[in-house]
Amino acid sequence: MPMHPLIAALIPLAATFPLLAGQEAAQPATTVDVLAIKTDQHDRMTVPVRVGEKGPFRFLIDTGAQNTVLSTALAGRLELRPSKKVHLIGVAGTTEVDSVLIDQIDLGQRSFYGLLAPLLAGDDIGAEGILGLDSLQGQRVQIDFRNGLIAVDDAKALGGNKGYEIVVTARRRSGQLIMTDATIDGIKVNVVIDTGAEYSIGNRVLQNALAKKHGGGTMVLRSVTGQEITADLGFANDLKIDNMNFGNLVIAYADAPPFAKLGLAVRPALFLGMRDMRALDRIAIDFSTRRIYFDLPLGTRR
Repeated sequence: MPMHPLIAALIPLAATFPLLAGQEAAQPATTVDVLAIKTDQHDRMTVPVRVGEKGPFRFLIDTGAQNTVLSTALAGRLELRPSKKVHLIGVAGTTEVDSVLIDQIDLGQRSFYGLLAPLLAGDDIGAEGILGLDSLQGQRVQIDFRNGLIAVDDAKALGGNKGYEIVVTARRRSGQLIMTDATIDGIKVNVVIDTGAEYSIGNRVLQNALAKKHGGGTMVLRSVTGQEITADLGFANDLKIDNMNFGNLVIAYADAPPFAKLGLAVRPALFLGMRDMRALDRIAIDFSTRRIYFDLPLGTRR
């Protein structure tokens, strides 16, 4: 029987997995789940998560990851036996890993059921697990960078849209929200918000389009699978999304298979990382309406 292909991108820059079929929706909650954000050495967000009756454990919350992931060490502690092999399409190549079935995961007051989770080494993940889009669909993820808080609930419970200055409607593809009304130094680009990424990652089409303007050195990208690939470093002066501007971008360019898997290989595309998003006061990613809301610091250029 052929194995379901999954996308695995990179650590510390990103971790990306497509949603698997047959996973159940989240249980509605009556209270807003507001969690303090802790950051690891790569400036990524972790939150406390319970697996069944045990925990809490430290999980990355990653809007660029389409599947929840467990470390092999945590699966061993929980006595979860591998159910089948899955293929991971990583930033540095393709590999095969074990997966486990998780009956229940709890994030604050919310519960998620019936998840098929790939198993990866904790040292490669940088945490005990990754909380992906299979645990976030139909909800709003609201990140308050100024106060170091993250909230997961529906839009009404989180106070609606008050205070957000920019609203962008995105396209949905394989569970990801892709913003198409964006440019980098005048080059039209597709943008994916990736809270699991430290730096932004561009495809080679974007690199070629900006080649005459910007250049740099190289850096090694390490996949969650433990594989590595060398990326070219580049710099951009201005990323414009709708009516909002980000300046002084550092971009790692690589032939990363996740671009092709999401249909983003033939046109300029960017996974927008945390380094650039932390310039915001708040961001809200509403998976139910495909809208992304931005709250800009006072005095920020629009």
